[in-house]
Amino acid sequence: MLSFASFFKLLKESFRDLLPIILVIMFFQLAIIQAIPDNWLSTTIGLAIVGVGLAVFLLGLEVGVFPVGEGLAGDFARKGSTLWIIIFAFMIGFGTTVAEPALLVIADKAAGISAGRIDAFTLRMVVAFSVGFAIVVGVWRIIKGTPIHYYIISGYIMVVAATFFSPKEIVGLAFDLGGVTTSTVTVPLVAALGIGLASTIKGRNPVLDGFGLIAFASLTPMIFVQFYGIYVYQFVEASEIVMPVAAHIAETAPAFDFKILNLLKGLLGVVGDVVPILGVILFFQYIILKKPVENLKEVLIGFGLVIIGLDAFIIGLEMGLFSLGETMALQLTQNDSNVIIYSFAGAIGFSTTMAEPSLTAIARKAKEISDGKINDFVLRIAVAFGVSFGIALGAFRIVNGGDIVYYIIAGYMFVIALTFIAPKYIVSIAYDSGGVTTSTVTVPLVAALGLGLATNIPGRDPLIDGFGLIAFASLFPMITVMAYGVITERMGVLGEHEKEEIHLDELRHALQDAENMGLSTVNVHGTDKRHSYAMQFSAVHIIVPHNKEEEALLSAKSAGARGVTIMSAHGMGLEEMTNFYNRLHSDSTDSNLMFITPTKMVDRIIKTVITDLDITGEGEGISYAYPITHLKGLTLKGSDL
Repeated sequence: MLSFASFFKLLKESFRDLLPIILVIMFFQLAIIQAIPDNWLSTTIGLAIVGVGLAVFLLGLEVGVFPVGEGLAGDFARKGSTLWIIIFAFMIGFGTTVAEPALLVIADKAAGISAGRIDAFTLRMVVAFSVGFAIVVGVWRIIKGTPIHYYIISGYIMVVAATFFSPKEIVGLAFDLGGVTTSTVTVPLVAALGIGLASTIKGRNPVLDGFGLIAFASLTPMIFVQFYGIYVYQFVEASEIVMPVAAHIAETAPAFDFKILNLLKGLLGVVGDVVPILGVILFFQYIILKKPVENLKEVLIGFGLVIIGLDAFIIGLEMGLFSLGETMALQLTQNDSNVIIYSFAGAIGFSTTMAEPSLTAIARKAKEISDGKINDFVLRIAVAFGVSFGIALGAFRIVNGGDIVYYIIAGYMFVIALTFIAPKYIVSIAYDSGGVTTSTVTVPLVAALGLGLATNIPGRDPLIDGFGLIAFASLFPMITVMAYGVITERMGVLGEHEKEEIHLDELRHALQDAENMGLSTVNVHGTDKRHSYAMQFSAVHIIVPHNKEEEALLSAKSAGARGVTIMSAHGMGLEEMTNFYNRLHSDSTDSNLMFITPTKMVDRIIKTVITDLDITGEGEGISYAYPITHLKGLTLKGSDL
């Protein structure tokens, strides 16, 4: 919903998520490197812009991208046109991947250090086609209702099999490209497509079937790129020898250039990423479905907010944060302690993942459709721990050497084992979590760290060893998220509707026959229902002078009494009893207040009344209680039950 309240809430959450990045950078820069960055002011302003941009971006997703994506998927499903759904899925996957900024960065770096064998444009086309194919396979799975783990496990087997035929120079790159294909805009739209289909097709569950498209988009590029690598290293000759990538890593973080031309160029770049997606949506909505977009104004505003927020987000990152990360990676490799490198890798992995907008969007959607069974913040923590461990392990591999395939195979074995142990509702979300962790924030910093380590450590090859960290960052979140699902299942965590159903079942069991004399039976206020259950009730009597009646009633009410029977009481004290014949016809009366209440309330009611009226001090009155049986006909509110 478009409102200032929702924006400020998102803004608060954004800055909360950026705090870990700030703390990590400050600690390692000041305590370990022991130097203040040259552009610390630029970095500070950049982080502030990142926070605001992230809030605007998420608001745009909620207002425009998610509603139109889910609505379009629902319309396709209701129309029953499988062919058009598949064409739409391919166009969304291919079109959004071709313009993915992180893919451009990785493809250019791969081309630059492959001695001319890898062509950046061709590599991008291969990856984009593989993602389009992946979305088609994922949509087909939702339509047919096949369990996702059959596809994923088959895909893992194909990935591992391909590694035995692929040249070693391409394996790490292929694994990394599986992690960079799911962009900040693609992830929410693809997720909306999957959830929308699963919500509309009869017999499908949004939690079990709606997730998983992102996992396919992360898996297929690993296969396609390895086959591309087999071709280029078999048939394409090296044309040039390129200098190592050390030149890519600057000693000093340059300040961001705020020239109008650069700002417009950046904004147009984001528009170029987002507008084609909007164009595809409008084409299918108006030309194929021949149906206007509901709330078109809000949808356009939402996409506008996505563009503005994403542009601000990127500007903030470029204002020293990316180059600062590269500089820190270089400085840490020159440090004698490898433990510091692993610590920085893990810390930067955790902090950047917590600030990842794609993960935030998916976690919020997971919480929504799981009815609160999945806690979005805890889910993000689980993913961030997985990324942290994965990048630290990947840094260990680069420093100490070792074939990436063995690490990945071991990780896949854990994933497959947990697939059969974890609750079904978490499996698809876990697979998708591996794809949303490596996007706008994480990829540049992680890529800089990997290439920086491989460039500066003797005996390492940037092309063979420098790539692979993103693959580790994509693999281990699947393990931690499924572990989170296992833990919550063992703890008995329930969704809101599950809690409500259990409560209703308890009430149904309690609504037993009112003729059962062993139970107390009460009427439920405002309904025609009766509630019979085994609970002890007592009668509390408060006898006070008539002029204290109101005070006693208010006191008992404050203590929890819900009803009263008021009777007149004519009594005598000790002095009157000496000559009671002359006092039998006195007009002086007291009030006898009788409260029927659950026995557990008796102490509180009596204590409150005798304290307020000072009955055991200078006040007048008597209080007493006794248990009652065979209670029938008392009326209580539902909240009191």
